[in-house]
Amino acid sequence: MNKFLLFSILLFGSLSYAQKKNESFQLNIKKTNQEVLIDGIGDDIAWRNADVAKSFFMVLPMDDGPANEKTEIRMTYDDKNLYLLATFYHDKKGNYTVESLRRDFTFGKNDNFLLFMDPFNNQTTGFSFGANAYGAQWDGTMYDGGSIDLNWDSKWISKTTRDDEKWVFEMALPFKSIRYEEGVKEWGINFSRLDLKSSEKSSWTPIPRQFPTASLAYTGTLVWDTPPPKPRMNYSVIPYVLGEVKQDHISNEGVIQKGKVGGDVKFSISSSLNLDMTVNPDFSQVEVDRQVTNLDRFELFFPERRQFFLENGDLFAGFGYATIRPFFSRRIGLGVPIQAGLRLSGNLNEKWRLGVMDMQTSQISDTGLPSHNFGVISVQRKVFSRSNIGMLLVNKQAINYPQDNDSLNSHYPKYNRNFGMEYNLASKTNLWTGKAFFLKSFAPQKENSGISQAAHIEYQNRKWNWRIEEQWVSDNYSAEVGYVPRNGFVKFSSYLGHLFFPKSGPIVSHGPKLNGFYFFNESFKETDNTTYLQYLIEFRNRSSLDFFVSNDYVELLAPFDPTRLGIADLDVGTKHRWNAFGWEYASKPQSLLTYSFNGRLGGYYLDGNRTSLSTEIGYRFQPYVSLIANLNYNRIELPTPWNTNEFWLIGSELDITFTNKLFFSNLFQYNEQSKNFNINSRFQWRYAPASDLFLVYTNNQMIDPNFPRDWSLTLKFNYWFNN
Repeated sequence: MNKFLLFSILLFGSLSYAQKKNESFQLNIKKTNQEVLIDGIGDDIAWRNADVAKSFFMVLPMDDGPANEKTEIRMTYDDKNLYLLATFYHDKKGNYTVESLRRDFTFGKNDNFLLFMDPFNNQTTGFSFGANAYGAQWDGTMYDGGSIDLNWDSKWISKTTRDDEKWVFEMALPFKSIRYEEGVKEWGINFSRLDLKSSEKSSWTPIPRQFPTASLAYTGTLVWDTPPPKPRMNYSVIPYVLGEVKQDHISNEGVIQKGKVGGDVKFSISSSLNLDMTVNPDFSQVEVDRQVTNLDRFELFFPERRQFFLENGDLFAGFGYATIRPFFSRRIGLGVPIQAGLRLSGNLNEKWRLGVMDMQTSQISDTGLPSHNFGVISVQRKVFSRSNIGMLLVNKQAINYPQDNDSLNSHYPKYNRNFGMEYNLASKTNLWTGKAFFLKSFAPQKENSGISQAAHIEYQNRKWNWRIEEQWVSDNYSAEVGYVPRNGFVKFSSYLGHLFFPKSGPIVSHGPKLNGFYFFNESFKETDNTTYLQYLIEFRNRSSLDFFVSNDYVELLAPFDPTRLGIADLDVGTKHRWNAFGWEYASKPQSLLTYSFNGRLGGYYLDGNRTSLSTEIGYRFQPYVSLIANLNYNRIELPTPWNTNEFWLIGSELDITFTNKLFFSNLFQYNEQSKNFNINSRFQWRYAPASDLFLVYTNNQMIDPNFPRDWSLTLKFNYWFNN
C-alpha cells in the first residue's frame, strides 16, 4: 500500500508540469505620477488611464457561465504603494449583508471583495487583502495553494463607500508590507466577489465550483509596465509597554501588579526574505481559545494565534498531517516565559523557500524546569508546476539545570530532535493533490528514537471526490515540540463522494459520501475503526443540511473515563461497539437572524447511550453589533458507577465594532464538564495602521464548588515604527 501511494504521487507529480490554467487572463498595470487619495470614491486622475478587469465568471451556485452582477477592478502604483480600486454594481436591490466591522471577518457572512496575489508565481504562497461592504479589512498570508492564515496582519489602508447602485473599495498597499521577487514583471493575481443578495460568488478568472476562489492554480497574470520598485533595506520596530494586575486564588497569592516592556523588530533582508526578532514578547491580547466538550481519548488541538509565529508559518507548522505535526509552535512558551527569539523566513527565489527559527525560554526554579532553546530549520523547493519537496529539522535543547540529578534528567530530557522530509503534490488544475512524508525522532534514551511515516492521494472534480491514505507512527516516536496525540498505530482511511446537480429548484447539489478510518497496532491487529455514510445537501440560498449514520468499534489501549468527569476508568483491553446517527443544518447567512443546529443520537461505551445536541444562534444589528450564542448538551447513560450524567457547554459572544478601528469583544463560556466559567473582554483601538491599544479583562470561576480561580486586567500599547 505504502509503495503504491508513493508511486502514484510521484507519477501524478511528473504529469503536473504544464502552463498555468488561466495564463491568458492578463491585467496590465501602469505606473502613475498622480496622487491617489484613498477615499472610496475613485475619481482621481490616476484611475482614468488604468486598465479594467471585468467580465467576471460565476463560481457559485454554479460555475457554468458569466456572473450576473457587474464588477470592475483597476490597479496602478507609484514608488511606494500598490493601489487598487474595485466597483461592485448590483441589479438585485436590497440591504448589504455584513457581519460587523471586525477585522478578518467570516467570508461567507459578508458581502465582500478579496484580492489574491502570488508575487512569486509559484501557485503555492502569496497574500490576500480585501474588505466587506462596510469597510472591515481582511488580510492574511496564503499557503498550500489556496489556504489563508488570517492571524497575520500587515500595514495598509483602505476605504469603502456605498449607495443604492454599488459599493466601492479603494486601497493602498505599501510595497514594504509584502514580499516579492526583485525584477519580476508578472505576478499571479485574482479577484473574488461574494454578493449575498444574489447568492452569487464570482471570480475574474473561471474557477471550478469545488475549489475556493483563493486557489492560486487558477490565478490570472498581473503584467507590470516596469518591474515593481526595487526594495531598499527597510526595517520596522514594534515596541510595546504593558501594565497588568492579576490574582490567582488557587495558589492563595494576593493581588500582583507588574509592568513589562518588549517588542519586535522586522528587517527586510531582501524583497522576499524577512528577519523577525522578538525580545520579552507578550501575547496577552490574543483571543482566548473556545472551549469544547471533550469526549475524545486523545489531546485536543488549539490553533496558534500569536502574531510572531504566523508569517510563512506553513514552512514550520505545515509539515506532516494535522495529527502528526513534528513542530507545533504552541509548545513554545506554554506556561514558561519566552526571553527572545528570531525567525528568518521567505522565498530565496521562485523555487526555493527557507525558514529558520530560534527561541529561548526561561527556567522555572520552583519545578526544576531548565531553560530551553528551540531551533527549527525548514527548506522547501518547488518541483514541477505546483508541487514541492521539503526538509525539516526541529531541536529542543535544555541549556542548564538548576540541579543535576537523574530524576530531573528523566522528567525533563536534555534534548528532543526530529528530522523529516516530505513531498507535496499539487497538479496543474488542483484536481490531484497528495503528500508523502517520513519523520525520525531522536531522544536521550535509545528506545525513544522512533519513526513516523504517512502518505495520501486525493482527487476532486465537480461531481466526484475520493481520497486514500495510510499512516504509521511507531510506539517510540517522540515529538516534544510537535502535536502527535497518538503513538504505536497503523491507520488506513479513505472516502468516496458524489454530487448530483438539479437543473432547477431550491437545491443546488446533493449526494452521498462514504468515509472510513481503520486503526491497527504495529502488529496489524485491529484496535478501532469508524465508518460513516453522509448525505450532503446544499441549497441555492447558501443554507446546507447533511445527515449521517455511523458504526464505531474501540478496543481500549489505555484507561479511559468515557464521561471525562473523573468518575472511573474503563479497563485496558475492553472492547466496545455502537451505532449512531446525526444531522447538521446551517441557515442562510443573508438573514439578520442566523442559526445552525446539529445532533448525534446513538450508542456509546459499555452498551450505553449518548445524546449530543448543539446549536448556534446569531443576530446582528449591522454593522455595529453581533450577538452569538452557542449551546452544547450531552447526556451519557452508562452502567454503575457512571450512571447518567448530563452537562452543558454554553458560550456567548458580543462583538461591538464602533468603527473599523475601534472594537469591543466579549466572550462568556460556561463549561459543566470542566467546571469552569470564563469571561474574556477585550477593547482594541487601532489608532494607526498595525498599531493598537488593548485593554483585556479575564476571569475564571469554578462552578462546583463555586469558587474564584483567577482574574487579570491588562493594558497594552504598541506602535509600528517604519524607517
